[in-house]
Amino acid sequence: MILFGLLILIRIFENELFYDPYLQFFKSDYLSIDSPRREIFKLTLFTTLRYALNMIISLGILFLIFKEKSIIMFSFYCYSIAYILLLIPFLYFVFNHQQEDYYLFFNVRRFLIQPIFLILLIPAFYYQRLKQ
Repeated sequence: MILFGLLILIRIFENELFYDPYLQFFKSDYLSIDSPRREIFKLTLFTTLRYALNMIISLGILFLIFKEKSIIMFSFYCYSIAYILLLIPFLYFVFNHQQEDYYLFFNVRRFLIQPIFLILLIPAFYYQRLKQ
């Protein structure tokens, strides 16, 4: 419960903990306004930090649920590959902000800043365990 609480605290205090001008941007009517001013290096750094914190806490949760090192290693590799694959379009959208791409950018960004992979991995590993 403590680890889930940490994920919740990251979400609650996201404005105080992380530099992300897109938090307010996507809460507003973002389809009718221009992209916010941003510091790209700082944004990338804080997005990476948030992804890393979510990943570490998620790996802890997976370990407590399944208690298998192989699951943790596989999950770590999945998180690492996903980070690289998601950071490329994230940076593309940050550098080339066009209004017609905002919805896609919103969803790519969501995978980087929210623990969505945890929601996907728990049922996947549970199902795998049932099949064994």
